[in-house]
Amino acid sequence: MEHRGNPSGGPSGGNKLGDFLRARRAALDPHRAGLPDDGRLRRVPGLRREELAQLAHVSPDYVVRLEQGRTRRVSRPVLDALADALELAPDERAYLFAVADVTQAAPARQPARQQVDQQLRQLLDGMHGIPALLLNRRQDVLAWNTAAAALLIDFGALPPGERNLIRLTFLDDAYRALYADWPRAARECVAVLRMEAGRNPGDPALTALVGELSVRDPDFRAWWGSHQVRGPRQLSKTYHHPVVGPLTLDVQQLSIDTQPDQHLVAYTAPPGSPSQEALRFLLQWSAHTADRRDDHAPDGKGR
Repeated sequence: MEHRGNPSGGPSGGNKLGDFLRARRAALDPHRAGLPDDGRLRRVPGLRREELAQLAHVSPDYVVRLEQGRTRRVSRPVLDALADALELAPDERAYLFAVADVTQAAPARQPARQQVDQQLRQLLDGMHGIPALLLNRRQDVLAWNTAAAALLIDFGALPPGERNLIRLTFLDDAYRALYADWPRAARECVAVLRMEAGRNPGDPALTALVGELSVRDPDFRAWWGSHQVRGPRQLSKTYHHPVVGPLTLDVQQLSIDTQPDQHLVAYTAPPGSPSQEALRFLLQWSAHTADRRDDHAPDGKGR
Protein backbone atom coordinates (compact mmCIF):
# COMPACT_ATOMS: atom_id res chain seq x y z
CA MET A 1 0.00 0.00 0.00
CA GLU A 2 1.30 3.44 -0.81
CA HIS A 3 1.36 6.03 1.95
CA ARG A 4 0.39 9.59 1.22
CA GLY A 5 1.88 12.59 2.91
CA ASN A 6 4.88 14.85 2.91
CA PRO A 7 8.10 12.91 3.48
CA SER A 8 10.38 14.48 6.06
CA GLY A 9 14.12 14.78 5.98
CA GLY A 10 14.45 15.19 2.21
CA PRO A 11 17.66 16.43 0.65
CA SER A 12 16.42 19.99 0.28
CA GLY A 13 14.97 22.08 3.08
CA GLY A 14 14.96 21.33 6.78
CA ASN A 15 17.91 21.29 9.15
CA LYS A 16 20.07 18.36 8.07
CA LEU A 17 22.92 19.24 10.43
CA GLY A 18 20.60 19.30 13.44
CA ASP A 19 18.73 16.18 12.32
CA PHE A 20 22.01 14.30 11.91
CA LEU A 21 23.37 15.41 15.30
CA ARG A 22 20.16 14.31 17.02
CA ALA A 23 20.13 10.94 15.26
CA ARG A 24 23.76 10.16 16.06
CA ARG A 25 23.38 11.43 19.64
CA ALA A 26 20.41 9.09 20.13
CA ALA A 27 22.38 6.14 18.70
CA LEU A 28 25.38 6.46 21.06
CA ASP A 29 25.46 4.38 24.25
CA PRO A 30 26.33 6.70 27.19
CA HIS A 31 28.26 3.93 28.93
CA ARG A 32 30.36 3.26 25.82
CA ALA A 33 31.10 6.98 25.67
CA GLY A 34 32.56 6.75 29.18
CA LEU A 35 29.84 8.71 30.96
CA PRO A 36 28.99 7.67 34.54
CA ASP A 37 25.47 6.74 35.55
CA ASP A 38 24.10 9.76 37.40
CA GLY A 39 20.99 7.94 38.55
CA ARG A 40 18.60 10.07 36.51
CA LEU A 41 15.94 8.35 34.44
CA ARG A 42 16.64 8.55 30.71
CA ARG A 43 13.46 9.40 28.83
CA VAL A 44 15.12 8.96 25.43
CA PRO A 45 17.94 6.66 24.26
CA GLY A 46 21.48 7.85 23.72
CA LEU A 47 23.26 10.94 24.97
CA ARG A 48 21.57 13.94 26.47
CA ARG A 49 22.39 17.29 24.90
CA GLU A 50 24.40 18.38 27.93
CA GLU A 51 26.40 15.14 27.76
CA LEU A 52 27.29 15.73 24.12
CA ALA A 53 28.26 19.28 25.03
CA GLN A 54 30.47 17.97 27.83
CA LEU A 55 32.24 15.48 25.56
CA ALA A 56 32.72 18.04 22.78
CA HIS A 57 33.78 20.84 25.17
CA VAL A 58 31.08 23.24 24.02
CA SER A 59 28.15 24.77 25.90
CA PRO A 60 24.81 22.92 26.12
CA ASP A 61 23.10 26.00 24.68
CA TYR A 62 25.38 25.78 21.63
CA VAL A 63 24.31 22.17 21.03
CA VAL A 64 20.66 23.22 21.35
CA ARG A 65 21.14 26.01 18.81
CA LEU A 66 22.91 23.66 16.41
CA GLU A 67 20.17 21.04 16.63
CA GLN A 68 17.44 23.64 16.21
CA GLY A 69 19.16 25.25 13.23
CA ARG A 70 19.63 28.59 15.00
CA THR A 71 23.41 28.54 14.52
CA ARG A 72 24.70 28.49 10.95
CA ARG A 73 28.41 29.09 11.45
CA VAL A 74 30.32 26.07 12.76
CA SER A 75 34.11 26.05 12.85
CA ARG A 76 36.17 23.05 11.80
CA PRO A 77 37.55 22.47 15.34
CA VAL A 78 34.01 22.35 16.73
CA LEU A 79 32.92 19.91 14.03
CA ASP A 80 35.94 17.74 14.79
CA ALA A 81 35.08 17.81 18.49
CA LEU A 82 31.46 16.85 17.81
CA ALA A 83 32.54 14.06 15.47
CA ASP A 84 34.92 12.70 18.09
CA ALA A 85 32.32 12.93 20.83
CA LEU A 86 29.76 11.09 18.70
CA GLU A 87 32.36 8.47 17.66
CA LEU A 88 31.53 9.02 14.00
CA ALA A 89 32.87 6.63 11.40
CA PRO A 90 34.81 8.18 8.48
CA ASP A 91 31.74 8.27 6.21
CA GLU A 92 29.65 9.84 8.97
CA ARG A 93 32.34 12.42 9.68
CA ALA A 94 32.49 13.33 5.98
CA TYR A 95 28.70 13.72 5.94
CA LEU A 96 28.81 15.95 9.03
CA PHE A 97 31.24 18.30 7.33
CA ALA A 98 29.23 18.18 4.10
CA VAL A 99 25.94 19.23 5.66
CA ALA A 100 27.61 21.82 7.88
CA ASP A 101 29.56 23.49 5.10
CA VAL A 102 27.67 22.83 1.88
CA THR A 103 24.04 23.15 2.94
CA GLN A 104 24.56 26.49 4.66
CA ALA A 105 25.74 28.48 1.65
CA ALA A 106 25.45 26.51 -1.57
CA PRO A 107 22.53 27.71 -3.73
CA ALA A 108 20.28 25.19 -5.38
CA ARG A 109 21.30 24.42 -8.91
CA GLN A 110 19.96 22.35 -11.75
CA PRO A 111 22.47 19.58 -12.47
CA ALA A 112 23.78 19.35 -16.00
CA ARG A 113 22.37 16.66 -18.23
CA GLN A 114 24.44 13.50 -17.90
CA GLN A 115 26.31 12.54 -21.06
CA VAL A 116 28.09 9.26 -21.65
CA ASP A 117 31.36 9.41 -23.57
CA GLN A 118 31.59 7.08 -26.53
CA GLN A 119 34.88 5.76 -25.16
CA LEU A 120 33.13 4.71 -21.95
CA ARG A 121 30.44 2.90 -23.92
CA GLN A 122 33.14 1.07 -25.84
CA LEU A 123 34.84 0.15 -22.57
CA LEU A 124 31.61 -1.32 -21.21
CA ASP A 125 30.96 -3.32 -24.38
CA GLY A 126 34.53 -4.60 -24.35
CA MET A 127 34.26 -5.99 -20.83
CA HIS A 128 33.21 -9.45 -21.98
CA GLY A 129 32.30 -11.71 -19.10
CA ILE A 130 32.18 -8.86 -16.58
CA PRO A 131 28.82 -7.22 -15.79
CA ALA A 132 29.41 -3.48 -15.68
CA LEU A 133 27.37 -0.29 -15.27
CA LEU A 134 28.02 3.41 -15.58
CA LEU A 135 26.27 5.28 -12.75
CA ASN A 136 25.96 8.87 -11.63
CA ARG A 137 26.00 9.96 -8.00
CA ARG A 138 22.25 9.33 -7.62
CA GLN A 139 22.76 5.73 -8.82
CA ASP A 140 20.98 6.39 -12.12
CA VAL A 141 22.08 3.79 -14.67
CA LEU A 142 23.51 5.79 -17.57
CA ALA A 143 24.93 2.86 -19.56
CA TRP A 144 25.38 -0.89 -19.16
CA ASN A 145 26.69 -3.92 -21.01
CA THR A 146 24.88 -7.12 -21.97
CA ALA A 147 26.44 -8.99 -19.05
CA ALA A 148 24.95 -6.50 -16.57
CA ALA A 149 21.52 -6.90 -18.16
CA ALA A 150 21.83 -10.68 -17.85
CA LEU A 151 22.84 -10.48 -14.20
CA LEU A 152 20.53 -7.75 -12.93
CA ILE A 153 17.68 -6.61 -15.20
CA ASP A 154 17.03 -5.60 -18.80
CA PHE A 155 17.61 -1.90 -18.29
CA GLY A 156 16.71 -1.22 -21.92
CA ALA A 157 13.16 -2.41 -21.27
CA LEU A 158 12.69 0.18 -18.52
CA PRO A 159 11.66 3.80 -19.03
CA PRO A 160 14.71 6.03 -18.54
CA GLY A 161 13.24 7.54 -15.38
CA GLU A 162 13.11 4.10 -13.74
CA ARG A 163 16.74 3.16 -14.43
CA ASN A 164 17.97 3.84 -10.92
CA LEU A 165 19.47 1.12 -8.71
CA ILE A 166 18.02 2.47 -5.47
CA ARG A 167 14.56 2.90 -6.96
CA LEU A 168 14.70 -0.64 -8.35
CA THR A 169 15.86 -2.03 -5.00
CA PHE A 170 12.74 -0.71 -3.28
CA LEU A 171 10.04 -0.63 -5.95
CA ASP A 172 10.76 -3.46 -8.43
CA ASP A 173 9.76 -6.89 -7.08
CA ALA A 174 11.93 -8.88 -9.49
CA TYR A 175 15.02 -6.79 -8.79
CA ARG A 176 14.35 -6.88 -5.07
CA ALA A 177 14.12 -10.69 -5.16
CA LEU A 178 17.67 -10.92 -6.55
CA TYR A 179 19.18 -10.01 -3.18
CA ALA A 180 19.93 -12.85 -0.78
CA ASP A 181 19.85 -10.32 2.08
CA TRP A 182 17.53 -7.57 0.87
CA PRO A 183 17.33 -5.57 4.13
CA ARG A 184 21.11 -5.25 4.31
CA ALA A 185 21.40 -4.23 0.65
CA ALA A 186 18.50 -1.80 0.96
CA ARG A 187 19.97 -0.14 4.06
CA GLU A 188 23.26 0.32 2.20
CA CYS A 189 21.36 1.99 -0.63
CA VAL A 190 19.71 4.43 1.77
CA ALA A 191 23.05 5.24 3.42
CA VAL A 192 24.68 5.94 0.05
CA LEU A 193 21.79 8.16 -0.99
CA ARG A 194 21.81 10.02 2.33
CA MET A 195 25.53 10.74 1.87
CA GLU A 196 24.90 12.12 -1.61
CA ALA A 197 21.99 14.23 -0.34
CA GLY A 198 24.36 15.88 2.09
CA ARG A 199 26.90 16.63 -0.61
CA ASN A 200 24.40 17.92 -3.18
CA PRO A 201 21.38 19.39 -1.38
CA GLY A 202 20.30 21.36 -4.44
CA ASP A 203 19.78 18.36 -6.74
CA PRO A 204 16.06 18.37 -7.68
CA ALA A 205 16.18 14.86 -9.18
CA LEU A 206 17.60 13.50 -5.93
CA THR A 207 14.90 15.37 -4.01
CA ALA A 208 12.23 13.81 -6.20
CA LEU A 209 13.71 10.32 -5.77
CA VAL A 210 13.82 10.59 -1.98
CA GLY A 211 10.29 11.98 -1.94
CA GLU A 212 8.89 9.18 -4.09
CA LEU A 213 10.59 6.43 -2.08
CA SER A 214 9.59 8.00 1.24
CA VAL A 215 5.94 8.03 0.19
CA ARG A 216 5.85 4.60 -1.43
CA ASP A 217 8.01 2.47 0.90
CA PRO A 218 7.77 2.51 4.72
CA ASP A 219 11.16 0.80 5.12
CA PHE A 220 12.86 3.51 3.12
CA ARG A 221 11.05 6.18 5.12
CA ALA A 222 12.20 4.67 8.43
CA TRP A 223 15.80 4.07 7.35
CA TRP A 224 16.09 7.52 5.79
CA GLY A 225 15.11 9.02 9.12
CA SER A 226 17.90 7.13 10.89
CA HIS A 227 20.54 9.30 9.12
CA GLN A 228 22.96 6.44 8.45
CA VAL A 229 25.53 7.38 5.79
CA ARG A 230 28.06 5.46 3.72
CA GLY A 231 30.50 6.38 0.99
CA PRO A 232 31.88 4.20 -1.82
CA ARG A 233 33.83 1.14 -0.72
CA GLN A 234 34.72 -2.36 -1.83
CA LEU A 235 32.04 -4.88 -0.97
CA SER A 236 30.55 -8.17 -2.03
CA LYS A 237 26.93 -9.00 -2.73
CA THR A 238 25.12 -12.31 -2.86
CA TYR A 239 22.33 -12.75 -5.38
CA HIS A 240 19.75 -15.48 -5.88
CA HIS A 241 19.47 -15.47 -9.65
CA PRO A 242 16.41 -17.21 -11.14
CA VAL A 243 18.58 -18.92 -13.80
CA VAL A 244 21.75 -19.98 -11.97
CA GLY A 245 20.90 -19.72 -8.29
CA PRO A 246 23.28 -18.17 -5.72
CA LEU A 247 26.08 -15.86 -6.85
CA THR A 248 28.51 -14.02 -4.58
CA LEU A 249 30.25 -11.26 -6.49
CA ASP A 250 32.77 -8.58 -5.62
CA VAL A 251 31.53 -5.10 -6.51
CA GLN A 252 34.27 -2.77 -7.76
CA GLN A 253 33.50 0.96 -7.91
CA LEU A 254 35.89 2.98 -10.07
CA SER A 255 35.96 6.76 -10.40
CA ILE A 256 36.31 8.42 -13.80
CA ASP A 257 38.66 11.38 -13.97
CA THR A 258 37.07 12.84 -17.09
CA GLN A 259 33.55 12.60 -15.61
CA PRO A 260 33.74 13.37 -11.86
CA ASP A 261 30.00 12.83 -11.36
CA GLN A 262 30.11 9.33 -12.84
CA HIS A 263 31.64 6.03 -11.77
CA LEU A 264 32.02 2.57 -13.24
CA VAL A 265 30.73 -0.43 -11.30
CA ALA A 266 31.94 -3.92 -12.21
CA TYR A 267 30.82 -7.27 -10.78
CA THR A 268 33.47 -10.00 -10.59
CA ALA A 269 33.67 -13.46 -9.04
CA PRO A 270 36.74 -14.93 -7.30
CA PRO A 271 38.73 -17.09 -9.77
CA GLY A 272 37.86 -20.77 -9.61
CA SER A 273 34.85 -20.19 -7.36
CA PRO A 274 31.38 -21.69 -7.87
CA SER A 275 30.15 -18.13 -8.46
CA GLN A 276 32.58 -17.72 -11.36
CA GLU A 277 31.23 -20.88 -12.96
CA ALA A 278 27.64 -19.77 -12.35
CA LEU A 279 28.34 -16.33 -13.85
CA ARG A 280 30.00 -17.88 -16.90
CA PHE A 281 27.00 -20.18 -17.42
CA LEU A 282 24.57 -17.28 -17.00
CA LEU A 283 26.31 -15.18 -19.66
CA GLN A 284 26.45 -18.14 -22.08
CA TRP A 285 22.77 -18.87 -21.48
CA SER A 286 21.88 -15.23 -22.01
CA ALA A 287 23.84 -15.02 -25.27
CA HIS A 288 22.23 -18.23 -26.53
CA THR A 289 18.76 -16.94 -25.61
CA ALA A 290 19.42 -13.67 -27.45
CA ASP A 291 20.63 -15.55 -30.54
CA ARG A 292 17.51 -17.72 -30.60
CA ARG A 293 15.33 -14.63 -30.23
CA ASP A 294 17.09 -13.00 -33.15
CA ASP A 295 16.72 -16.12 -35.29
CA HIS A 296 12.96 -16.00 -34.76
CA ALA A 297 12.60 -12.28 -35.44
CA PRO A 298 9.69 -11.62 -37.87
CA ASP A 299 11.90 -10.14 -40.59
CA GLY A 300 14.36 -13.01 -40.39
CA LYS A 301 17.26 -10.61 -39.97
CA GLY A 302 17.52 -10.38 -36.20
CA ARG A 303 18.77 -7.17 -34.66
